[in-house]
Amino acid sequence: MYELRFDKKATDFLNKLDKKDKERIWNKLQQCKENPFHFLEHLEEKEGFKLRVGDYRLIIDVDHSTKTLIILKAGHRKNVYES
Repeated sequence: MYELRFDKKATDFLNKLDKKDKERIWNKLQQCKENPFHFLEHLEEKEGFKLRVGDYRLIIDVDHSTKTLIILKAGHRKNVYES
């Protein structure tokens, strides 16, 4: 089972969401801890993976050695990939 770590930017964005969206994202992350590569898609133009949850996307880095999922960025699908 993988452990979750959140970057400050991702935490700030998630804290601004309403309760329903936060719960939906949290539940998907809990599923992702069991078998991350069932849910994660490799990003083409950036390092890392994306997790799709409705209209939201999470950019995640995977550390295989420590079995950690690092949530780098979270945002709406229309602007999460902008640098």
